[in-house]
Amino acid sequence: MKPLKEKISITIDSDVLEKTKQEAEKDDRSLSQYINLILKAHLKQTNNSDK
Repeated sequence: MKPLKEKISITIDSDVLEKTKQEAEKDDRSLSQYINLILKAHLKQTNNSDK
């Protein structure tokens, strides 16, 4: 079973959004998939640095 997903609304700087869109396209992912990937990696790294 796939994990549940939730829709959210955020405000993001235009330059950050544009760069993120470019990186998502390079990685052949949707913007949403790419942001999710980045957030998961950040949370994993943050969690590991807390130990």
